[in-house]
Amino acid sequence: MEPFITLTGIAAPLLRANIDTDLIIPKQFLKTLVRSGLGRYLFQELRYDSAGEERAEFILNQGRFRQASILLAGPNFGCGSSREHAPWALKDFGIRAILAPSFADIFYTNCFANVLLPVQLPMEAIEALAVVAEPLTVDLPAQQVRGGGLTFAFDLEPARKAVLLEGLDEIKRTEANLADIAKYEARRRSEAPWLEIRTS
Repeated sequence: MEPFITLTGIAAPLLRANIDTDLIIPKQFLKTLVRSGLGRYLFQELRYDSAGEERAEFILNQGRFRQASILLAGPNFGCGSSREHAPWALKDFGIRAILAPSFADIFYTNCFANVLLPVQLPMEAIEALAVVAEPLTVDLPAQQVRGGGLTFAFDLEPARKAVLLEGLDEIKRTEANLADIAKYEARRRSEAPWLEIRTS
């Protein structure tokens, strides 16, 4: 997977609280296990009317925000069900980072599995960044968001930071520890041989 190091891009302000996963990607689009193609259904009920026409007032349908790679949101982003399709849809649309005061726990974890950076900042910082006209920079090594002469630092667990910097999914993270896994299995076989499953 592509690592996340530094991102400079357009930030779209969607400053409402409690945006749930059903709003991010409605249930009728959850039949696929393919991660690509879901971006066109992102925020379906907000982006389109009942006839399938774009709602001009929705932020991602407006001018430069169509190319947004950063989303500014309110508290408790990603609440609701645990569907991993939500980060898939965001990333497929082109969003690489979400800045919000807080995230639902399962959504937050799913972001790292998909190399999508969730940044927690106070609401005052989000509101200040929302009026910056120029692109924002999200600098993961420095753990900073910069733009319009503003700089905000954010915290991130070292292990999760490493996952993004290296672009590792769960399988790749496991493969990075294969030598240790093999040592553990060899020790277990010698200490408790009765646990071995015999096939003959």
